Amino acid sequence: MSILRLPSLRRSALSLALMAAATSVHASDVEVLHWWTSGGEARAANVLKELLEAEGYGWEDFAVAGGGGETAMTVLKSRAMSGNPPSAAQIKGPEIQEWGELGLLGDLDEVAEQEGWNDLLPEVIADIMRHDGQYVAVPANVHRVNWLWANPEVLETAGVEMPTTLDELFSAGEAIREAGFVPLAHGGQDWQDATVFESVVLGSQGVDFYRQSLVELDPDALGSEQMVDALETFKRLRELMDEGMPGRDWNIATNMVIEGDAGFQLMGDWAKGEFTAAGLTAGEDYLCAAAPGSEDAFSFNVDSLAMFRVSDDDERSAQQALARLVLEPTFQEAFNLAKGSIPARPDLDMSAFDSCAEQSLADFKRTAEEGGLVPSMSHGMAVRADVQGAIFDVVTNYFNDASMSAEQAAERLVSAAQAASF
Repeated sequence: MSILRLPSLRRSALSLALMAAATSVHASDVEVLHWWTSGGEARAANVLKELLEAEGYGWEDFAVAGGGGETAMTVLKSRAMSGNPPSAAQIKGPEIQEWGELGLLGDLDEVAEQEGWNDLLPEVIADIMRHDGQYVAVPANVHRVNWLWANPEVLETAGVEMPTTLDELFSAGEAIREAGFVPLAHGGQDWQDATVFESVVLGSQGVDFYRQSLVELDPDALGSEQMVDALETFKRLRELMDEGMPGRDWNIATNMVIEGDAGFQLMGDWAKGEFTAAGLTAGEDYLCAAAPGSEDAFSFNVDSLAMFRVSDDDERSAQQALARLVLEPTFQEAFNLAKGSIPARPDLDMSAFDSCAEQSLADFKRTAEEGGLVPSMSHGMAVRADVQGAIFDVVTNYFNDASMSAEQAAERLVSAAQAASF
């Protein structure tokens, strides 16, 4: 269960503790808690640090490793309970609303109005950044989760092309294994399992079913034959993975594709930051496509920085500067080029971006119009953290337990969603 929902955390007590807490950084500094720690992500975060320092403010880095952000959120909740949260933190999706409900987030409406955020941001993104109609966070980017990455040399050696359906993925995977490579690079961590599961649900059952089951948590959908079919397909993917996957970090799996040890990886477009950091060119040294069967869907994850309420005017000024810089073209371009995502504001010149990013932006706009734009369950955009955690447990336990049937897993998904909702 999320710490934010424990009865002992009363809003008034937390607020008073926050206002009275002695900060560990200088008032003109901003302590930023985030989990941008892999090669491409660290480069991206450093861009913002340099821009902030150029304006005379200090950046106190508080990086917490862990690709899915669960560890960082645990640390953040511990800091908040002690009345000493950082100035800014990487928070996203429904958790922004949870922190807002506790009265702990700062008001960014002034800088939002000065910079015209309402005109710059798509409404679907702007709405996530607001609590009770007030801006409390700023988006750094838009990630697409349902991507398939590939090494073209491995594919050529195996005599296969990029698959557009899950059946084609299985067929290509067998040919890649026969050619002496790992078909599908993967890291055996719960959030990575859920990332793959999400793409399988989208690719095998479509957007409407995905929304009903993994966003709305409809028990009829979660326990349906469609979910059983998706779970069975998901588990078959283990056949394409290697025995060394347990505990492997996502960027290590990406490096397997980079080095030509593996053919494919199902992972969000932050993986592209690793290809970029390795000096590789999209469309030549690596390939990208929507996860098989999900070309009409865009499962999104938005990295954002929320500002915690502070009493010192100098610290508030530093926060406002940080928020302004996040949406300015210089950072949006540099950050997203380094991280592999697309800008949160679609008005920017994309000429410096590669073909994968151009496709991502085009698909983002198209799916927003056609109804295929959906929040990522696996990356904290669709459901509360406690619900997400319950789903993670079922998905990863099923994926790693040969004796658990898809029917049993579907029943447990229903129970997990219902139990976590109370």
